[in-house]
Amino acid sequence: MRLLNRSIAFPLLLFGAIQIVSAQSPAVPDITGSWLRQGFTVGLPAGQSAAADAPAPPPPPSQPLVKEPYRSDWQARIKAIRDADAKGEPLANNAVACLPDGMPGMMAAVFPMEILQSRGQITIIEEAYTQVRRFLMDRPQKSLDDIEPGFYGHSVGRWQGDTLVVDTIGIKESVRYQNVPHSKDMRIRERMRLVAPDTLWNEITIDDPAVLEKPWTFTFAYTRMKDYTLLEYICEDNREYADEQGRQKIRVDQSR
Repeated sequence: MRLLNRSIAFPLLLFGAIQIVSAQSPAVPDITGSWLRQGFTVGLPAGQSAAADAPAPPPPPSQPLVKEPYRSDWQARIKAIRDADAKGEPLANNAVACLPDGMPGMMAAVFPMEILQSRGQITIIEEAYTQVRRFLMDRPQKSLDDIEPGFYGHSVGRWQGDTLVVDTIGIKESVRYQNVPHSKDMRIRERMRLVAPDTLWNEITIDDPAVLEKPWTFTFAYTRMKDYTLLEYICEDNREYADEQGRQKIRVDQSR
């Protein structure tokens, strides 16, 4: 009986050791909560611009290397915007038409966003225009032919250690960030990680061989906004519109 007891006790001890090791293994980081892009103060307490434990800022963004003929069209668009601004007659943008930023512009917004972690999905809600993104976790990416192009595309994600890796395809060609054109085959890869308890970095890489000479990478840093609840932001008729030349105009209410 003693031998039998020892033979039973050894596996039990071993199983207990395995349980302890497993319990001490790193858990998936908790990024649930409200976040604000660093450098902006919408919704932050007075005088607070970044987390107290924030490390040095992320590396400066690189500039996109756009191929011809897209480069000429892109540069002409940028010049037209600058010339219109100098004249005090700015060109209308998507905001005038109440259109959302889409991807990746949504992640660059100056308004707060909320991240929600749930089983099988991570959801990002942007306060501006109530934009919503969903990362379907641990699933294979779909074929581009099986995706209806949209403002946010189709995103799948997985955790690699402490880094959330997200792959997005299927962005409408009319949705642009910094007016940079792209093809239907554009792919956006993100690597999100906590560099401090209250500081989140999102390294974004845009890969589009048809339009870009090489992948375009930039990083956004966000500060955790404790006890902040997103406000309702609905794009209603605010009197702005685009005239026949595409210039931004404001309707004047003559009834007052």
